[in-house]
Amino acid sequence: MKKILIVAGARPNFIKISPIIRELKKDKYNFDCKLVHTGQHYDYEMSKIFFEELEIPQPDYFLNVGSDTHAKQTAKIMIEIENVINDYGPDYVLVVGDVNSTLAVSITSKKMFYRVIHVEAGLRSFDMKMPEEINRIITDRVSDLLFVSEKSGIKNLINEGIDEEKIYFVGNVMIDTLLYQLKKLKNDKINIKNHGVLTLHRPSNVDNRDKLQEIFNVLNSISDKMEIYFPVHPRTKKRIKEFGINISNNIKLMEPLGYNDFLRLWKDSKFVITDSGGIQEETTVLGVPCFTLRDSTERPVTIEFGTNTLISNNYEKLNNLIDDVLNNRYKKGKVPEYWDGNASKRIIEVLRNENM
Repeated sequence: MKKILIVAGARPNFIKISPIIRELKKDKYNFDCKLVHTGQHYDYEMSKIFFEELEIPQPDYFLNVGSDTHAKQTAKIMIEIENVINDYGPDYVLVVGDVNSTLAVSITSKKMFYRVIHVEAGLRSFDMKMPEEINRIITDRVSDLLFVSEKSGIKNLINEGIDEEKIYFVGNVMIDTLLYQLKKLKNDKINIKNHGVLTLHRPSNVDNRDKLQEIFNVLNSISDKMEIYFPVHPRTKKRIKEFGINISNNIKLMEPLGYNDFLRLWKDSKFVITDSGGIQEETTVLGVPCFTLRDSTERPVTIEFGTNTLISNNYEKLNNLIDDVLNNRYKKGKVPEYWDGNASKRIIEVLRNENM
């Protein structure tokens, strides 16, 4: 029986591990797996909601590292995960995504001579000012099995000298979760029509007063055409208050939402404006126009084939594109290869057949 230690630490991680754990638990597979929650996402109640909604079992280990600087948080996770690995003695340590937990656990596992699996490998923004980019590159470099969600990831890994035999194109586990949860919400609609959705949290957008007000100036203008619903990240909420940002009454500020409530909110929206990562992929699958307030994206397939457009600082472009959406002129997009709800099955098949 192969033993797999699965590690997650933040909300995007929970979304990605859910279908992997669900698949591993099936009787036809001979795996033993244990789950570690690093506590990088320190809001316990929100973590609890995600675990319940996504049918994730209670963690076998909870590291409770909490919030801190990148260096301190990463160091705390490395210290604590070493004890867990020694206790469990896994055949594989599986990490997902690009958060600090991903980096810390992959480095520690490799130094302890355990095999590292990276799910969602190969994504690159080519922007080294993004902490996540550093986490991606280092995690991929030390991983033994690299599971790729889009074909750009294969090219990136090969260009970085990763052995092709380690790379597997399996599709997108985040879409596995999206489609699974969508079935549960099939006839479930919210009492809002003709609305847009906003998420905003990146330091590059929210930590500078002038930049944040400039963003909201254009959002205020867009909200004159249609109400925008805005689940506010704690970091952004703090900055809005600190900077005294002027926000239109047509932008409806909300508390952070669980997965299902957020899915209800955006799946039937006219558009999503965001600086997050995963929502670029999810909107592409459901055909919802997405506008990303960043200079680059590590998910280029969402632009090349999907419904996503990079805005950077070109806010007049955003205004015009929203007009295109409202007048049914915006691109339709199509679903990328293997974004079909079966990525986790492909991953588990590889692990079942892999000779250690």
